[in-house]
Amino acid sequence: MRAVSKLNVETLFRGRISLLPQQSNSRIRFFHSTTLTRNVISNMTGRGLVASLTSSDVEKHTQNKTAIYCGVDPTARSLHLGNLVTFMGLLHFHITGHQAIALIGSATGTIGDPSGRQSERVPLSQEAIDDNSSNITQQIHRFFENGSAYAKRRGWLSKETEQYTPKVLNNIEWFKGMSAMEFIGDVGRYARVTQMLARESVKARLDSEHGISFTEFAYQLLQAYDFWYLYHNHSCRIQLGGSDQWGNITAGIDMIHKKKPNSTTLHVPASQDDQETRRLEDRAFGVTIPLLLNSKGEKFGKSAGNAVWIDETMTTLFDFYQFFVKTADEDVERYLPLFTLLSPDEIKSLMHEHKQNPEKRIAQHKLADEVTELVHGLESVSKAKTATKVLFGGDLQEIGADNIIQAFAHDSQRLRAAKRDQVLDVGLDAIAVLAGATRSKSETQKLIKSGGVYLNNVKVTDPRVKLQPTDLLNDKLCVLRVGKSSYHILHVE
Repeated sequence: MRAVSKLNVETLFRGRISLLPQQSNSRIRFFHSTTLTRNVISNMTGRGLVASLTSSDVEKHTQNKTAIYCGVDPTARSLHLGNLVTFMGLLHFHITGHQAIALIGSATGTIGDPSGRQSERVPLSQEAIDDNSSNITQQIHRFFENGSAYAKRRGWLSKETEQYTPKVLNNIEWFKGMSAMEFIGDVGRYARVTQMLARESVKARLDSEHGISFTEFAYQLLQAYDFWYLYHNHSCRIQLGGSDQWGNITAGIDMIHKKKPNSTTLHVPASQDDQETRRLEDRAFGVTIPLLLNSKGEKFGKSAGNAVWIDETMTTLFDFYQFFVKTADEDVERYLPLFTLLSPDEIKSLMHEHKQNPEKRIAQHKLADEVTELVHGLESVSKAKTATKVLFGGDLQEIGADNIIQAFAHDSQRLRAAKRDQVLDVGLDAIAVLAGATRSKSETQKLIKSGGVYLNNVKVTDPRVKLQPTDLLNDKLCVLRVGKSSYHILHVE
């Protein structure tokens, strides 16, 4: 018989995964904690953040401190607003005293979750997965840092609830050393193909034109093992995910019930009653967040077909803020409890005020303020408001050049730097090209003649005009507008 070479599980599933430091396998003691005064499941349900529970007993379970995780695969450079819905659930667990765990799926990211997709993802390069993982890890740390500060300012955090620092883990830590034979023998042994075929994500793909590859078919086993590993190594008892993750979550719970630590023997409970009477603190649970659609039936987090990103170099503070300002009246009352920590009474009072003068968009502006503070920090709210004033024709002298530069610091589309000798006593037709406002000097001249170019909110009428030192705000900045809303800012150094 030929010897079987050690085929790594990442290779089996087409993964190209770099090695990260191996985490200790030492067992984490379970939380024998004090009863909490605020039940997170009850609170989340009241806010519309719960779609379904694998068992109603999870509410009893969360009366004491526990650990919960949700995962995200690094298929993009940044999280987007669709991810924010789920991470708001994780934040609620953190601020009510539980151990929150965010899991980066560098291993599962090489495959791609088939849930909600009609075709297989294009595989990412290892370099892209590593870069995405690094970026998202930093974003999650910032999210919890900003979110905790936001919650503390609103009276949610106390000494009791600040005990646990959120963890950010990566599943490559436990998959990197597992061979394909080990995975099939130690993980695949506990899966039943009939159950795997019955998952909605699999059934939908089997009925599609493209079908489903073995790679994606096996995805649910990898996610199930994630839950199993976190259960035994981080005392994690709850998995949180979107409503499309129900099948993957229940697969993990099933594996936890069947597979004992360091055992390849299938464990089947004697009866359903035996499973139900398992000690409450030892049971595994799942919580799903509803799929969020706006009043038009569109998936939340999209703007003109594009994702609204958490990374402000991909979606600027102004555009992030304006996404929420533009929320429809039909949606804003539903979004306020989902994406803020405002109390029900505060939301009720706010909506009453809003309905008196809906054209002022009072509720939308409050939503934008709260979510921007939550995601980007308190200082970013004032920056977003500054950018809004600039791009809606506000008094530039009153705002000030330094505030404008700070507000647009990460907005490379609107803010550009130039040397003084590049712009002073230079025709505005050339400066517009330098600022990215037009493609050519002739285009600028035509626009000036038609009344479509403004310098510092003043219409330009002479195509031959040159920029003078007196045109610079605080001797360092000027603002060009082409048409009604195309703004371009030059920082003159």
